Amino acid sequence: MSGLLLRLAGPLQSWGERSAFTPVRDTAPFPTRSALTGLFAAAEGIGRGDSIDDYHALQITVRVDRPGLRLTDYHTVGGGQPKARTAATSAGSNKGAAVITRRHYLSDAVFVVAVSGPDQNLTRLARALRRPHWAPYLGRRSCVPDEPFVLRSHVDDPETELLTRVPLSRHTPAHHDEETHDTVPVEFLREQQPADATNPPTDTIDVNDMPVSFAPHGRSHAARRLYRTVEQLPAALTGPQPQLLQRLIDYAQAKERA
Repeated sequence: MSGLLLRLAGPLQSWGERSAFTPVRDTAPFPTRSALTGLFAAAEGIGRGDSIDDYHALQITVRVDRPGLRLTDYHTVGGGQPKARTAATSAGSNKGAAVITRRHYLSDAVFVVAVSGPDQNLTRLARALRRPHWAPYLGRRSCVPDEPFVLRSHVDDPETELLTRVPLSRHTPAHHDEETHDTVPVEFLREQQPADATNPPTDTIDVNDMPVSFAPHGRSHAARRLYRTVEQLPAALTGPQPQLLQRLIDYAQAKERA
C-alpha cells in the first residue's frame, strides 16, 4: 500500500451532493467520493459505462485547509428566442422560456486529499493525473484546479504527510499577548475511524456519495460513513501567502530531487 497527495484549490469548486439536473445545484462542504472517483476515471479515460470497481479499493482522507465561502450563482440559459433555439429542460421539453438554475459554489476553498491503495492502482492513477486523458475539474467543468495539483505520488505514509509536512494553505495564526502558538486546529475527514483513542472523532457523517455506476441511464450510489476530527497541526506549516506557492512547489519537487 502507498499513497498520493492532491491539492484541490481554485477560485471556485462545487461538489454536488443531492441535486441532479434540478433548478438548484447544491454543493457539499468537501469533495465527495463520487466527484473524486469521476475525476480519477476522467484522467484515465474511463467512460461512464465502464467499470469503476478498481476505485473502490482506494481509501481517501481529506484535510480541510480552507472551507471557503458559499456562493450562489443565479444562472439562466436561453429565453427570448423561438422555441427551436431555446435550451431544453432536463425532462426534454422545450417551452421557449429561459432555463433558470441556482448553482452553489465554494469560493477560495482548499483541500488536500490523501489517496491510499494498492501500489499498482496508484502508480497508474498518478501517471494519469499528471497527463490526464480528460482535463480534471473541481466538481464542475468550469472549476479549474490551481497548480500544483498533484503534490506527490508513491508516498509511504500519506497520513503523516498531511499531519506534519504538507504546507497549510492559511495565514500564520496571530499571536496574542506575546504568547507563542505552536499549533493550529485543522479539520480532517476520514473513511476509517482514527486509531488514536486520545483524539476521538468530533462527530460522524453519513453520506450517500459512493458511486456504484456512472452509466448515463443507471447512475447509482451507496452510503459511506465519514469520521470528522480536528487535529492540532504545527503552525510552521502555515506562512505568508505570497510565499505559499513556492513552498508548495518546493514540497512537490523535493521527493523527485531526493
